[in-house]
Amino acid sequence: MSMRCLLVDDSIRFLEAARTLLERDGISVVGVAMSGPEALARAAELAPDIVLVDLDLGGESGFDLAVRLAGSVSSVIILISTHSLDDFEELVAASPARGFLPKSALSARAIRNILGNDGTVAPT
Repeated sequence: MSMRCLLVDDSIRFLEAARTLLERDGISVVGVAMSGPEALARAAELAPDIVLVDLDLGGESGFDLAVRLAGSVSSVIILISTHSLDDFEELVAASPARGFLPKSALSARAIRNILGNDGTVAPT
């Protein structure tokens, strides 16, 4: 069974590239969003298994969005960024996100590693 993913990023180029990469690796990208309000609406509408959230959404905080998503949907949240985890390690650990991926390491395998050995989405 394919995982259903919502991508949240303010870069249309990244959204297109990430969608292509993930779908090629067996993750179904069911939607994209470019802002916090759009992400909340799309997550409620689509009920994805996972939501990949960029830390910097053009002035909006991905950390704040992760908190709002965690309070409204049962999806697993994974934070993504062009920055290294070292830059945000404490904030990521304090967030409701299951994990963090640098955008350069984004892959279906990396997502499955965060979710656990079998890649299934279990409640947090």
